[in-house]
Amino acid sequence: MSRWTEADIPDQTGRTVLVTGANSGLGLRTAQVLASKGAHVLMGCRSVQRGQEARRSVTGSAEVLELDLADLGSVRSAAGQVTELDVLVNNAGIMAVPNGRTADGFERQFGTNHLGHAALTFLLLPVLRQSSNARVVTVSSLMHRRGRMNFDDLNWERRPYNAWDAYGQSKLANILFARELDRRSPDVTSVAAHPGVTATELTTNMASAHNSSVMRIGGKVTHLFSQSAEMGALPQLYAAISPDVRGGQYYGPGGFNGLRGHPAVARMSAAARDDLAATRLWDLTTKLTGITPDLP
Repeated sequence: MSRWTEADIPDQTGRTVLVTGANSGLGLRTAQVLASKGAHVLMGCRSVQRGQEARRSVTGSAEVLELDLADLGSVRSAAGQVTELDVLVNNAGIMAVPNGRTADGFERQFGTNHLGHAALTFLLLPVLRQSSNARVVTVSSLMHRRGRMNFDDLNWERRPYNAWDAYGQSKLANILFARELDRRSPDVTSVAAHPGVTATELTTNMASAHNSSVMRIGGKVTHLFSQSAEMGALPQLYAAISPDVRGGQYYGPGGFNGLRGHPAVARMSAAARDDLAATRLWDLTTKLTGITPDLP
């Protein structure tokens, strides 16, 4: 894995990949790279217009799939249009946004980052299982280390809302879900990945959402120490296609504290390794989404 780069990606001709949040940042870079390697890429985007604009920067076979992860009706509609799939990259996300609700009434970060992706994955499992080498990559964050699963109040209905704690909980949920999916579905390899500290629109959008000068200054400082989207996308690209990937693992930059660098096995928090919490989250997720996954 030492200094693994895009040049190490083999030909992907004949494979279909769905990347959520593919209109910008890490999702767009992932789509660009895999399409250039021969894969057919489904670009899952909330805004079709923005998706079509991003599609023009992709060289290769790609199409835009309308997908709003904050609306389970949209998730069902998008999943119903997918007939072939080898790799699902659950990349899209929102970060530290003000308190709000999804179309289905869930706290926005938990509902979008976790429940939307979990529902999409559940619905696509029958299609994925038709592939001889199916893989699901769920993108988490270093901030999962801040996360705590409050199973009595996942939607922040009784406790005071904290944007960063809510984000950390959603990113912790991403890893727990990826690990539990791998345990329950032996014919689909499921892993998690994170980009380290990467310059994307995520921090800019977060600051704009809060309309806070402190947040905007923090975003600019973060950008000074960030790596490029090209480097930040490497862990999820590695997780998506490398034959050396092992199910249930977590991949991220191999540099100091996972902040930047080439892909390596990343460190999970103790909470992310909690098997009982992973099982409990899975059961609650099926209840909240109303979807029972088709598993062998």
